[in-house]
Amino acid sequence: MSFDIIRAGRAVLHVTDLEKSRQFYDALGFIETESDENQIFLRGLEEHNHHSLLLKKKGEPALEVISYKVRSDSDLDMIAAKLEGEGSAVKWLDEQKALGRTLRYQDISGLPIEFYAHMEPVERKLQQYQLYKGAKVQRIDHFNCMVTDVESAQHYYMKELGFGCSEYTAVEEEKVWAAWLHRKPSVHDVAFMNGEGPRLHHVGFWLKDPMSIIDGCDVLASLGYGPNIERGPGRHGLSNAFFLYLRDPDGHRVELYNGDYLTSDPDFKPIRWDLNDPMRQTFWGHAAPDCWFEEATEVLNVHSSEKVTIRTAKLKKSKPTFVI
Repeated sequence: MSFDIIRAGRAVLHVTDLEKSRQFYDALGFIETESDENQIFLRGLEEHNHHSLLLKKKGEPALEVISYKVRSDSDLDMIAAKLEGEGSAVKWLDEQKALGRTLRYQDISGLPIEFYAHMEPVERKLQQYQLYKGAKVQRIDHFNCMVTDVESAQHYYMKELGFGCSEYTAVEEEKVWAAWLHRKPSVHDVAFMNGEGPRLHHVGFWLKDPMSIIDGCDVLASLGYGPNIERGPGRHGLSNAFFLYLRDPDGHRVELYNGDYLTSDPDFKPIRWDLNDPMRQTFWGHAAPDCWFEEATEVLNVHSSEKVTIRTAKLKKSKPTFVI
């Protein structure tokens, strides 16, 4: 690829009550970089960029955009030229808080995607241990998206955007049900799951160790957020990650995540999981609740700011079984 996409960068979520959202994400241990009456900029303790999660006060919950960091402004120009050459409408944004030039478009699945090269640097809090609280969130790790055609999304991201595949789930006839794709040398920056979409299933944040997840559960429960714990703690077979899924006050799903592995070797081969293997979903065997399969965040059109129409998945199964 002539351009270089580095990693998952940030998510922009619409929330209906900024103060309720602030209290929830503070309980998880996020650092509030800054805020005003309409938005809150959050980051993890390890992060040296201005934010990885932006919460905007709006009338309805939604995903505005998920973002990938690229190496330079020239990469933005190359990506824009490629997308426009393919017939995609690109939207340039020059004045976003803490960001340089950014471009947005609607990807092959209908997801709102943003690319940026520069974000305002801030002080890293990694060794300011007096600030550690809750789950001690370190950094953004990945996005998980529900789409109607996983194979098309996987093919485009790998062939046209330069993503690698770490693991995938297939049915007997070798139809891909889910795929985990990466640019940084870990299991994924984005996962595509078969389901009604396009929708955002969750944003994953990296923690320093499994005990941070337990600490997060204790703090959340003590503050009255026990009902917001949706699934876990547990370990995925697929990715080997230790996990916890939470719902914020608007229903947006967050995963707290630790324990995956290195994928940078050029001879690394994607790991195949059979859709009917129960250990890929939860290595310990416990089942997820129905809401985890059925509920997700609706996404916006980057040009009209209206919600994108949700479509039915191409592959059918009696009960979805996507993971992480």
